[in-house]
Amino acid sequence: MAAAVPVRTNWHPAMKHSDMERWICIYPAYINSKKTRQEGRRLPKENCVENPTYAEIRDVLSASQIRVAVENKQYCREKSRELQYRGRIRVQLRNDDGSFCNPEFTSREAFMLHVASRIPQLKSRQARPGGEAPQQAQHQQSTSGGGGGGGGKKGKGKRR
Repeated sequence: MAAAVPVRTNWHPAMKHSDMERWICIYPAYINSKKTRQEGRRLPKENCVENPTYAEIRDVLSASQIRVAVENKQYCREKSRELQYRGRIRVQLRNDDGSFCNPEFTSREAFMLHVASRIPQLKSRQARPGGEAPQQAQHQQSTSGGGGGGGGKKGKGKRR
């Protein structure tokens, strides 16, 4: 089971590194290969993942024995307000004495690269039913059309 989530308080300079307000934030848009740099992507496209979710990020980091907290926050650059795009992950980077919690991760970028490299290995990503086939079949069905012909407005004619 996961550890209890620390209580949130307002930030002040005397806070310890173990306080949740000092943890770093990771939004799914930071590692989304479908986003541009202006839309909030922080890594090069070749290191990113297609449409990650906060749950996938949480699963990868919690499997790495890292303290993680999930918050119901919306990324300010996200255009869509749908629930699938919500979620922010907070990760503890340093211990109270200032040393890194995990020497493997010494920066935000290290966390994001680790997450982006591990998400494609998740079972939920590998076991998607049908893969791309349903989208292709749907695209073919919509382009073949049901009627016979031109596809424009029928019966409108030229105004005289």
